Amino acid sequence: MTLQKMDVVEVFAAGEKGRGLRTTKEMKAGEVVFAEASFAAVVFDSLCMHVCHSCFRRQANPHRCAQCKFAHYCDRTCQRAAWEEHKQECAAIRQRGKAPSENVRLAARAVWRMQKHKGKIFDTQLTTLDLLEDHLSAMTPEDLKKLKVDVDNFQDYLRSNKRQYSADYVSHIFGVINCNAFTLSDQRGLQAVGVGLFPNLCLVNHDCWPNCTVILNHGSQTALDSALHSHRRIELRALEKIPEGTELTVSYVDFLNLSKDRQKLLKKQYYFDCKCEHCSKGIKDDLMMAVKETDGKKPSAERVKEITDYSVEALAKIEEARMEGDFHKVVKLCRECLEKQEPVLADTHLYLLQVFKVISEVLSYQHSFKEAAEYAGRMVEGYVKLYHPNNAQLGMATMRAGVTHWHAGLIEAAHGLVCKAYAILMVTHGPHHPITKDLEAMRTQTELELRMFKKNEHAYHSMREEALTNKHMTSRLVKSK
Repeated sequence: MTLQKMDVVEVFAAGEKGRGLRTTKEMKAGEVVFAEASFAAVVFDSLCMHVCHSCFRRQANPHRCAQCKFAHYCDRTCQRAAWEEHKQECAAIRQRGKAPSENVRLAARAVWRMQKHKGKIFDTQLTTLDLLEDHLSAMTPEDLKKLKVDVDNFQDYLRSNKRQYSADYVSHIFGVINCNAFTLSDQRGLQAVGVGLFPNLCLVNHDCWPNCTVILNHGSQTALDSALHSHRRIELRALEKIPEGTELTVSYVDFLNLSKDRQKLLKKQYYFDCKCEHCSKGIKDDLMMAVKETDGKKPSAERVKEITDYSVEALAKIEEARMEGDFHKVVKLCRECLEKQEPVLADTHLYLLQVFKVISEVLSYQHSFKEAAEYAGRMVEGYVKLYHPNNAQLGMATMRAGVTHWHAGLIEAAHGLVCKAYAILMVTHGPHHPITKDLEAMRTQTELELRMFKKNEHAYHSMREEALTNKHMTSRLVKSK
């Protein structure tokens, strides 16, 4: 067969997985394998008034499109840059009277681009949406019913379009979106704000222990001339050294689930049976369900079952309290849960790690930083034993733990954690990503504070207390005005 190529990658037949991408040269950890601008992308319905519909950055007071009154932008510069994508959408929203759901908006943007560019919009595009799998035949009756609602809404949305599309064709587009859409984050990479289609990325197959990761680069829209803007794009980055001819993989789901649970999730969402090495051999499942040994003895199977069953119920109650915003109750429930879990479950057990995560975040929110730091540190220790050493989620968790320790005045641990996070995110996000730049500034600051601490511990803590006192006084003055 003839292989399509793009710089350092090529399409190849990946057996029962269908098509895949592999390298044509050796890649180093942190190297960008390829970058790809979005074929189509939309902001989530829930954030449509708070996120720029062009660059996907969060904005406190975005500029609203005066015509459709739906799309929002950083400013007129971003609005002009987005006009080609928004023009037909703007007219359709005006005629319909309101914007449809994000799925319908994404499908419409994709169809309009294919209509204009005959399927391919970039020379480096290795496939078209028409050729991607839709997995409609594998969908459940319930999923097909939901899909039909989207199809009907799509055809209503595009009823004034010169070209009309068959229900089968529109169903295919929604099937592709369901299996291949990529979640887009805000400028700090901390919150999901939208969804997009990237045809080349769709060719990268899943592995629970992947050799690549994907991040969003928001591009630059600072120039007054929109012709000088750089596009919003994803970057496929190598997590490790990848030999020439190796298949490129990313993970579609979070690794912190048992193999059987990851397989169920992948089957439900992406309609395939994962046969990667970690799933086939159950690698790390033993750690994720590990129990604590005391003097060489393990708790009985009955006791373990009792605590795991209790943990499932407790975690549901904790999440309910968190969603209600009752954070004092969250902390109380977490402490009660930990009191029962810690004598029985090991520090890598998934249920224990989930409680560590929640209680550390809530205690930080309540400014109980020392206690939060203890739980955050233990959470990261567990994550290190489970995640790929260059996993982005490990890097983010380590960064948050470093910040918590910093706020707690534990400068030695804080600096160490910030440095570890920086090393991971240099690989996963690269040196120019905003969050990596934030970490670089933190690393410099914590290093300066650490030197001061080692030189005169008492002087360091006195300076820190004075700074915190001044900060609180300033905050109170601002609130009183």
